[in-house]
Amino acid sequence: MKRGFAWLLTLLALLGLLSGCGGGGDTAAADTATSADTADNGTAASGGSYGAWAETEVAEDSGQAEDGASDRLENAKMIYTARMEVETTAFDTAAADLRTLVEILGGYFEQAAVHNYGSGYRSGDYTVRVPADQFQPFLDRVGTLCHVTYQEQTSENVSEAYYDAESRLATQRTKLERLQNLLAQAENMEDIITIESAISDTELEIERLTGTLRQYDALVDYATVHLSLQEVYQLSNVEEPATSFASRMGAAFASGWRGFVGALESLAVALAYGWVWLLLLAAAGTAAGRILWKRRRRARQAASKEPENKP
Repeated sequence: MKRGFAWLLTLLALLGLLSGCGGGGDTAAADTATSADTADNGTAASGGSYGAWAETEVAEDSGQAEDGASDRLENAKMIYTARMEVETTAFDTAAADLRTLVEILGGYFEQAAVHNYGSGYRSGDYTVRVPADQFQPFLDRVGTLCHVTYQEQTSENVSEAYYDAESRLATQRTKLERLQNLLAQAENMEDIITIESAISDTELEIERLTGTLRQYDALVDYATVHLSLQEVYQLSNVEEPATSFASRMGAAFASGWRGFVGALESLAVALAYGWVWLLLLAAAGTAAGRILWKRRRRARQAASKEPENKP
């Protein structure tokens, strides 16, 4: 019975140590609590050696953390994201050039869709992933392939979260190894059940942290660009900026004329799409006009015959 209780006490002390490693600032409190528990239960021999071993492990972990501090500063984990809206008068060529560019730079399309809403002009929505070191070259090259109307870039430093998750993962792996060693030495069924439960929880935490790091690695290694490609008849805002009053007035008239022509073209395209309905409406209007004309003719004839029938 005492032996089983000693195993349980050792397990609790181990869990307290690992919690102290994760928190950093609570290490001294954890060591104090471990020493107090050892003295109260009369297990000074085994508890004392365990406490000394625990202090050594904590010191080693702290030393490793200090050694890795400089490496963390030099290896910042950055996530780059951009959003671009571009125009082109040659949609097929621009889309093909875009795919070639992504392939050359070692990237891939995470999502791609082309839409045609009946206006006669197509649009494409793409989510492109390119290596982080090719992020800016990709944006610059897209600007030469298409006319950029909007561009936004963001960067996020996730170094603290990344290295924290990495440190926690290392701690959990060490915890799992030690729990497995305890399980191999356990003889009491109650201790075995307790240790196996702790092992299961630790394995789940390891899987969670591994998935978090894998997600961070994917976002850090490959930048994300959300790209919208719009097919247009004429590129917008491509003229040189006007400086004088006359040039500004000329640019305004030219822009107004292009807008008027563009509206007429859009109207013509819409009429071309709806010619069947226009034909039906014209036929219905003609039929209604003929009916009204006949009714009015009959009414005039009836009105002209009324005086002749009077006595």
